[in-house]
Amino acid sequence: MPPTKLALLWIVLFLCVSKCPGQQSADANDQQLFTARERMLLERIAQLEQRVAALESRVDGSGAATISSVKPGPQGAGPSSAAQEQALSESSSSSAAPSAGQTNAAAPAPPPLTFAGGTTLNFLIDGYYEYNFNQPIGRANLLRPYDVLSNAFSLNQAAVVVDSPPDTANGKAFGLRLDLQYGQATETLQGNSQNEPRPEIYRNIFQAYGSYVIPVGSGLRIDFGKFASSLGYEGNYTKDQMNYSRAYWFTYLPFYHMGIRANYKVNDKLAVNYWTVNGTQQTEPFNGFKDQYFGVALTPAKTFAWNINYYFGQEHPDVQYFPNGGAPPDAPTIQGVPFEPISNPPKGKLHIFDTYFTWNAAAKVTLVGEADYVVQRLYTSSAPQHTAGGAGYVQYQFTPKFSMAARAEYLSDNGALFSGLNQALKETTVTAKYNAAQGFDVFTEWRIDFSNQPFFYTSNLGVLSKHQNTATLGLVWWLGGKEGAW
Repeated sequence: MPPTKLALLWIVLFLCVSKCPGQQSADANDQQLFTARERMLLERIAQLEQRVAALESRVDGSGAATISSVKPGPQGAGPSSAAQEQALSESSSSSAAPSAGQTNAAAPAPPPLTFAGGTTLNFLIDGYYEYNFNQPIGRANLLRPYDVLSNAFSLNQAAVVVDSPPDTANGKAFGLRLDLQYGQATETLQGNSQNEPRPEIYRNIFQAYGSYVIPVGSGLRIDFGKFASSLGYEGNYTKDQMNYSRAYWFTYLPFYHMGIRANYKVNDKLAVNYWTVNGTQQTEPFNGFKDQYFGVALTPAKTFAWNINYYFGQEHPDVQYFPNGGAPPDAPTIQGVPFEPISNPPKGKLHIFDTYFTWNAAAKVTLVGEADYVVQRLYTSSAPQHTAGGAGYVQYQFTPKFSMAARAEYLSDNGALFSGLNQALKETTVTAKYNAAQGFDVFTEWRIDFSNQPFFYTSNLGVLSKHQNTATLGLVWWLGGKEGAW
């Protein structure tokens, strides 16, 4: 019996047995009054019992699961299992390599809005003010996928995420996830008609997939739909990153894919991943080739996680769409959009070799390294274009609320695959992150971009600079989801 009920019953018993002799000889009116008091107490006890039962029924002892960001590491073993679940995007029963900003003491997160079956509803707002000291024309920051504007109060992202991951421990083998996004980052993620034949249809849907865990061994998880890419260390949601701005490699490597992916956790030290997808940044394909991905997630120690990824694809269209007119006469259509096949389309292949590790070197120190090599051909007989380089990160968590991080990277754009110019790009970034309140982070950042060629905008049209320096204030609010759940 709950303590509240027990205490009330003891009070009634005490009143009933503690009548003094004078009370026993009271007249009939006194006896009727005492009986009425007893009746009131019993009625009050009944009311309190109902309230206690209602409160007890509302207690959720299941430990509701929360959502997890975006370009996460592939799902597998890792020192921070919830940390980079974006791997199988951000919320799964398996563990994953830790994402930026999640490896050390984390700020407490507001409780998620939880519904039946462990389903959570989560919200995020990410805004910034940035100043580019080149004072570029149009206030445009080059090579910045999210912080695209200088000298402007900007909305980077507004996101709503519904997440209901599988929970095989409690008999739930299926799950689903939906990420709706709005703002400048949305245009970056899905605004390029060269990659996406009809991007406007899917622009605000960053992720939408269903999951099922096949009861084989430790559980073979299958996801179908649109999901964040695991290529590259950094993720989509700023709250889980070391730095506010994103690296060149985040910008260059794929953001998302549409297809089927599988994850199997062999043991606590090894997990394997496989995908077959439409292509890179292709919710709808523009050719009939299905790209393939193979990934391994290793955790040789609790403080060290290593991901090794290989992606093989064909990223050239075999059809041309005419959404704004200009189609040839009698052209076929898809939902009213005319198109025509490309004769002798290019079929050169894309190869991406990507690897990164996370090491919690000390209680407050996190080190990250990433290396990438990309080869692409236009036709199968064409000379290859190469992009190669990597990035290094270090983060120190001074207190549970305050950390500082630095990033340095190099990208050799030999063949102009990334920037449209043969050049060697470098950047260094220093970021301070402060958790001002539960669910509210403040980022301050200084970044310098370098090139060996004049490339970055200045205040004069046609006059380019070999560098750009920026100072940024980023403000991120979120409701729902653990640290790393985005």
